[in-house]
Amino acid sequence: MEIVHYNNCPACGSINISFLLKAKDETVSHQYFEIWQCKDCTLRFTQDVPDENHIGDYYKSSEYISHSNTSKGFVNKLYHSVRSITLQSKRRLIEKSSTKLKGSLLDIGAGTGAFASTMRNAGWNITGLEPDITARGNAKNNFDIDLLPSENLFTLHPDSFDVITLWHVLEHVHQLHKYLDRFFSLLVEGGILIIAVPNYTSYDAKSYSEKWAAYDVPRHLYHFSPRSMHQLLNKHRFKIIDQKPMWFDSFYVSLLSEKYTSGKTNFLKAVLKGSVSNLKSVGKPQNCSSIIYLAKK
Repeated sequence: MEIVHYNNCPACGSINISFLLKAKDETVSHQYFEIWQCKDCTLRFTQDVPDENHIGDYYKSSEYISHSNTSKGFVNKLYHSVRSITLQSKRRLIEKSSTKLKGSLLDIGAGTGAFASTMRNAGWNITGLEPDITARGNAKNNFDIDLLPSENLFTLHPDSFDVITLWHVLEHVHQLHKYLDRFFSLLVEGGILIIAVPNYTSYDAKSYSEKWAAYDVPRHLYHFSPRSMHQLLNKHRFKIIDQKPMWFDSFYVSLLSEKYTSGKTNFLKAVLKGSVSNLKSVGKPQNCSSIIYLAKK
């Protein structure tokens, strides 16, 4: 297996990088992976990850909800119970930020197609890309939506999309800079790029430390702070126009983190941690467990 070892920060290129902590893959391999940090742009990243051709084995789990759409287990049942709320919230955010009720949208890492289906039903012209063949099959079976393999990103026509969305996807992308440059070329002038990623500067992240579920090594290649996201998007000519909190993520991540910490799901403790994290984010979306960044071409 080929591994990716960084001698420079994968976001800004700085050599001012160093080891920070070790985190365990709790989902598939139960291996430990090192997380390093860049002292210049503050990005954290997983060191010595499998390369793009070999990372697929680390997604092979019936509990990996983004691919299986599973309702197995308490946490996944909870995820499904709030998904309809979050899907409509995302639709409204897209309509408001793009000032369009209908348009062309590219969803990167579309998973099992729930979001793409929601936007299609709202009248949008949807293109969805998803690398996992099982997830694409589930999208077809569950929503009758045909997602394309991720490599189709580089066959699409420039200036084709009003909006491009990545819901917890950028942290998985090996070709970080190549993808961001491609997004810029695919958007129409004034088009909107929407990126949701976990935020390691949040209260829940600091509280759980190496047991914070959103580290999700080795699938999460990068761990973003608001500062690193601003610097990265500016580097690729995007202008960040807004940041939005993802309120439910603090609870979902805290539930998983409690399970990783104690071996069982401590619902009350997770709710308390998630609530504190959200309270610290009121009026300060940069403190939230996960942040939606809206950037304009």
